[in-house]
Amino acid sequence: MNPDAVKEKLASRFGPDTIEVEMFRDQVIVNVPCQKIVNICQFLRDDPEMKFDFLSFVGGVDRMPESPRFELVYQLYSTGSSERLRIKTRATQDEDGAASIDSVYCVWPSADWHERETAEMFGIVFNNHPDPRNLLLPDEWTIHPLRKDFPLMGSDQDTPDLSK
Repeated sequence: MNPDAVKEKLASRFGPDTIEVEMFRDQVIVNVPCQKIVNICQFLRDDPEMKFDFLSFVGGVDRMPESPRFELVYQLYSTGSSERLRIKTRATQDEDGAASIDSVYCVWPSADWHERETAEMFGIVFNNHPDPRNLLLPDEWTIHPLRKDFPLMGSDQDTPDLSK
């Protein structure tokens, strides 16, 4: 996959100032604004030359102390051409530090559990996700274990009460 061709195609559709493309270990990485994540993903899925019809991974990265703090990584695959594409974006943060981004479940239903796990582990809200329940942690927990500010020795919430 030619990174210049990917950049040109995305820039012609979404604007030249919003798309950054780089190569890393023979894989094209596209950095996009979070406000356009759903539209860009729909385009990459539906465009006849791109046809990234499978989302294999969604994950988070805590970039603290950078702002915005949380980066999202989407790994796409084209079953027709056997090409891979990585998309990166940063979740928006409000003044209280809460992070959010639109869900890509409407584009690829395989995003379901990936987004739920990322939401749990990092505290990122995926707007319009159809089932935001926890997968791994108890419902009453308010901690996010993959954040850089999570205590190395754990928290009071993750220590079982053995007196019961």
